[in-house]
Order: sequence, then structure tokens, then C-alpha cells
Amino acid sequence: MISAELHITVPFFDLDPMGIVWHGNYVKYFEIARANLLSKIGYSYAQMHESGYLWPIVDMHVKYLRSLELEQKLVITATIAEYTNRLKISYAIRDVATGQTLTKATTIQVAVLAATKEMCFECPSALTDKIRKIL
Repeated sequence: MISAELHITVPFFDLDPMGIVWHGNYVKYFEIARANLLSKIGYSYAQMHESGYLWPIVDMHVKYLRSLELEQKLVITATIAEYTNRLKISYAIRDVATGQTLTKATTIQVAVLAATKEMCFECPSALTDKIRKIL
């Protein structure tokens, strides 16, 4: 499948009072990686809007395996796992130095017609054609 990577160094402002990355900031990391992935296939948020579809996240699962720490160098990988009836993206956060997987996650998005707010039961060709062109 198609993947994109994001490299970050954990900043101080992402930490909680215990000195580890606050759990809500993982979602921010996934969002940036997802945006990179969508841009890579030519379907950025602006292009989604132009195509007439909204793509809300309807489900998210996160498995925290190990804490993320200050100045830790990470690579976040976002991979398209499904794209026929819904857009499922899987994520892995790994430590750059060790290669160890620290977090796993998935998000599921569905297509919604912007004009009517009606949910689609298949992903529109505005997305699927772009993915198939790369595969």
C-alpha cells in the first residue's frame, strides 16, 4: 500500500506533568502524517474540499506501547490500509535510534457529500482513482 513518513523530535510543549508526551498529542502526530500521506497521493485537504467531499474521522484506535519522551527522535508512518468503502489509515510511531515500535493506531474516515451532508457507502472516484494511479 501507499505510505508516508513524518520525522519529528519530541518538543517540550508536547509533554504532560509526568514528563512524557501527553496522550492527546499523539493524535496531532497522526494528523500531520495523514496530511502528508493525502498530499502524496494528490488529495490534500484543499483538494478534498474542491472535490465536494468531507472526510470526517468516525473511528480511531490507539495502542500505546511505550511512552514518548523529550527530544526523542521519532518516525511516524501513515499507510493506506483500505479505500473501497471507507478510508482506513494505519499508523506506527517508531524510535529512530532503535527502530522500536512505540505506538500503533488506525483511523477510519468516510466520505460525506459536502452539499447534502449525506454519507457515501463507497469511496468516491475522487479518491480511489488517485490511489489506483499510484498502485
